[in-house]
Amino acid sequence: MTTSADQTYELQFIKGIGPKRAAVLAKYGIRTLSELWDFFPRKYVDRSRMVALNALQPEQEVTVIGKVEAAGMRRLRKQQFYIVISDESGLLEAVWFNSAQYFKNVFKVGDWVSLSGKVTFYRGFQMLHPDYDRLASGEMDNLLNTGKIIPFYPQNEAFKRSGLNSHTLRRIFFHLLQSKAEIASEFLPEALRRTRRFLPLEASYRQMHTPEDNELLDQAVRRFKYQEFFFLQLMLALQRRHIKSQPDGIAFTQKSERLSKLYATLPFSMTEAQKRVVREIRNDMRSAAPMNRLLQGDVGAGKTLVAVMAALIALDNGRQVALMAPTEILAEQHALSIRGMLEPLQVKVDLLTGSTKNKLRKALAEELQKGQPHLLIGTHALIQDTVGFSNLGLVIIDEQHRFGVMQRGKLIGKGSQPDVLVMTATPIPRTLALTAYGSLDVSVLDEMPANRKPISTVWRFDNKAAQIYDFVAQRVRAGEQAYIVFPLVEESEKLDLKAATESFEALRNKVFKDFNVALLHGRMKSAEKEETMRLFAAGEIHILVSTTVIEVGVDVANATIMLIEQAERFGLSQLHQLRGRVGRGHKKSYCILKTPYNIGDVAQQRMKIMTATNDGFVIAEKDLELRGWGDFFGTRQSGMPAFKLANPITDREVLDMAREDAFSIVDKDPFLRKAEHQGLKRLVQTDLKKRMKMIQIS
Repeated sequence: MTTSADQTYELQFIKGIGPKRAAVLAKYGIRTLSELWDFFPRKYVDRSRMVALNALQPEQEVTVIGKVEAAGMRRLRKQQFYIVISDESGLLEAVWFNSAQYFKNVFKVGDWVSLSGKVTFYRGFQMLHPDYDRLASGEMDNLLNTGKIIPFYPQNEAFKRSGLNSHTLRRIFFHLLQSKAEIASEFLPEALRRTRRFLPLEASYRQMHTPEDNELLDQAVRRFKYQEFFFLQLMLALQRRHIKSQPDGIAFTQKSERLSKLYATLPFSMTEAQKRVVREIRNDMRSAAPMNRLLQGDVGAGKTLVAVMAALIALDNGRQVALMAPTEILAEQHALSIRGMLEPLQVKVDLLTGSTKNKLRKALAEELQKGQPHLLIGTHALIQDTVGFSNLGLVIIDEQHRFGVMQRGKLIGKGSQPDVLVMTATPIPRTLALTAYGSLDVSVLDEMPANRKPISTVWRFDNKAAQIYDFVAQRVRAGEQAYIVFPLVEESEKLDLKAATESFEALRNKVFKDFNVALLHGRMKSAEKEETMRLFAAGEIHILVSTTVIEVGVDVANATIMLIEQAERFGLSQLHQLRGRVGRGHKKSYCILKTPYNIGDVAQQRMKIMTATNDGFVIAEKDLELRGWGDFFGTRQSGMPAFKLANPITDREVLDMAREDAFSIVDKDPFLRKAEHQGLKRLVQTDLKKRMKMIQIS
């Protein structure tokens, strides 16, 4: 992120861009000179240390450049494509076994190419499946594209059609630097830059786009990774300070008699982790400062009970409570289980979803306006303008990452400084939780109930379907129940639902015709879904065929088998959530991941991780590694930044450094009034203004 003084600089007037290319850049979010500087290369090829072809040695990892002298196809046991390049000192052959027909159209005799990979020797020097870059015509004739570390920029079809290839972009940045166009105003305090040994901002941009050597490039990359973390940490630090300076909220000082009664009548012992977290929440709620707490825990760790206990504290202090869940089926499941817990305590629990009839909606609205203590469970319906609370004391948001920032803010805004408890069953390693949700206090349920047995997870291919179904039938005959889940994604929802419905008919009428098999999906009417779940919970339905509507919240102790069809189409977090629907009783439980034989490398990794561990925190960390930070948190939903360079897993040392510095600055100068912090203040008031609003809600 830069803070160029000339944010209205028109890119079309930059040499090498023009109106058509400026329009393409704008379509992909590059409208200003500042944003152009932030368009970083995707990789670098070090041509400053190129190896001549007559100096090659076997097992070397090298980059070479040469002219394609020959190209063609060979058929041995498998078809292969090869090229032979020369640099006037020697020859090298490159061979591709996979996608030979594709490479046939990539290389032509006379092209100049850069190849990177390990050198082997087979009837001459050879590279197998090297990384490659075709060099544009004339690229070898100037110092922009050879003899240096060469940047290669992200590409898409629109860029290619308009000629915005890496060659063109290198030339554009070269001319910008030659013309001494303004790059950026420094904003990091000089003392911090000196302590952390950062390059100045302008020098860092120069190294990113025209690197002089590897050491300076590494320093520039390090600074920009730090900045990405630092901006987030600065906002979180300011938000934490903002929360502390808010007017007093609600102090829940009255002891909750009904909480004591619930605790005394529980048919099981709470885990030590649950007891610890309830103490943390009680202490927060006693204080006049508004509670703003994240409760995270693995599937089945007992978050709902903790949330109910928090609700009882608010209710016994005469306040209303709202619990918002992301789907109707989860809201319905919460209402069913919470009513069962609280009915003996005479607690009024109501449900409000998109399917609620108008007559009941009006009755609920009237009751809420009277201000009587009331627990209202619902979906997005809770944030409609027609729903008003006159005495809202506690907001509980389940699976908070499934809601947009503004949706969460709208529900919280229905009260006056209510306490807020947000919950997630997607565990995040604690240090990363502090990074992602640094303005929240974090409670972790890191202990499972004593009666939980580990779930056996296996990965099987489609050709084992008969054996899998036999196993399911065997367990059901023994008195147990099973889920069979099919994927359902927005992009192909109609096709997926059709496939799931057809599969259900085949399973019900052929494979499991001796059992009661039912279908559950999100498009069913609320009453139908509720009745299906009631029958399944009562054991009258033996096998529940479902889409991912059962991903969270469904709790049937007798269900011991989770068969996930087309498991390669699910993410790690989703697979772990689905697996958590079984293993909730004292019986041995199983999760079967069923896939075609030929699936991609990343999907294979997911299957292997799932079979290797039941630990949600380990899975979350692996998910972060595979998916990246932005996809994991859902940046558009959560307000989290989509980092370009930084990775919270691999760059933990830089992350910790940025967090320490940002919080230290805000502790010493909470309003950024000191002279050395004026650059940061401008940044917060301009570039980060919108994101600050998102962070304040989330």
